[in-house]
Amino acid sequence: MRVLPQSLFGRLALILLSGLLLAQLISTLLQFQDRGQRLFQASGTQSAERIAEIVRLLDEENDSERQRLITILNVPPLNVSLTTPVWPAPQAFHADSPSAQFRARLQTLLGDRYPLKVVVSDKSLMSSRHDNGNRMMHLEHMGMTAPEALVFLAQVQLSDGAWVTFENRINDEIFTNSTTLFINLGALIVIVLLVSLIAVRVATRPLTLLAEQADKLGSDINQPPLPETGPTEMRHARHAFNTMQSRLQRFIEDRSRLLTAISHDLKTPITRMRLRAEMLDDDEQRENFTRNLDEMQAIASETLDFLRADDARENLQVTDICALLETIKEDAAEIGQDVVVESCQLTPYPARPLALKRCLVNLIENAVKYAGHAKITARETDNTVTICISDSGSGIPEQQLDTVFKPFFRLETSRSRQTGGTGLGLSIARNIALSHGGEIHLANRKEGGLVATLTLQRHS
Repeated sequence: MRVLPQSLFGRLALILLSGLLLAQLISTLLQFQDRGQRLFQASGTQSAERIAEIVRLLDEENDSERQRLITILNVPPLNVSLTTPVWPAPQAFHADSPSAQFRARLQTLLGDRYPLKVVVSDKSLMSSRHDNGNRMMHLEHMGMTAPEALVFLAQVQLSDGAWVTFENRINDEIFTNSTTLFINLGALIVIVLLVSLIAVRVATRPLTLLAEQADKLGSDINQPPLPETGPTEMRHARHAFNTMQSRLQRFIEDRSRLLTAISHDLKTPITRMRLRAEMLDDDEQRENFTRNLDEMQAIASETLDFLRADDARENLQVTDICALLETIKEDAAEIGQDVVVESCQLTPYPARPLALKRCLVNLIENAVKYAGHAKITARETDNTVTICISDSGSGIPEQQLDTVFKPFFRLETSRSRQTGGTGLGLSIARNIALSHGGEIHLANRKEGGLVATLTLQRHS
């Protein structure tokens, strides 16, 4: 099973998004863990400052006034009382823990004038209105549990010996109400992902265009050159591609001029020799000369056809391939060949009709030559046209299925055209298929014989 996407865009996007999501997840977890510590510390600092202010205020008043002030000041989350509660066991704090910082802050604000007792607990000593244990469990699930507890307890002795007890309950909503935080984190992740996808698309789009141009170049060498724009590396790649295309065009043009000259130069001596052969008195020699000249002309003609097979000068036309196959079938029947079109269900296809016909004829004649008959089936999917030409002959050795496409290669080792031909038919057929952006594959049939499959791609 494939894990990584096959496209460069998909792989870059997967790597980048995975890294960003992992970094964001770790950052979120650390933020939640640190958030509880900071909120607890901030709440402790605020509590210490308020307790110190109340202590100084109560120390200046008498008992009756203190009771009146306590009634006013005893407002949640800070409970104030002149009664002495039962204290839990003393705690040992880390020097840098929020609990130790609360004690140190309160002692600094009060000075040495007021004796002080401090306890940080997860249970209220003055009220049982809330189930602090359930709160602690909830906060632990959220990953934001306060370092020690949710209640700051402090007892301060006033100047006249009276003790004032303070219980400051931290509102657990500051820990548990994280909806806004999650919304902010979600929005940040979505924005980062969108920006990352756009960045990857911008980076890979030029490569996609270059690949598309290279694919088109295989079927039409005269494609317009790519604009040499974009980043430095992409400009260099496009310049190299355009240079390669220009060199290929010059090479093909030079070869075409050379082939035209060869074709012209060969016709004259062959025609002259044919006229001289007709003047021979010996019928047997005249037939031998004429047959040899016919072979020379056929070899020269097929060689030129092979070299011109990738010539794209014929315009693309919407072609009914089924009708084309029926025409080939009828032409074959006229010369006594057994060709059957078993099924053909194709929509019109943009092709070079004469070249495509030559490709199909070569494949069909190859089947007829070695098996005496050919059966044709044609089908299509959304983007692919598939034409199969099968026979029931002796097939081809597996190791030579690709070799037979090489120019002038023949399975039959004699040089007689009656038995082996010139060895160019399959080469010409494949060149024509490639010029249409397609391919030809040969395979031996399980029931015996050979099947040649012509695959053509539909381009949107």
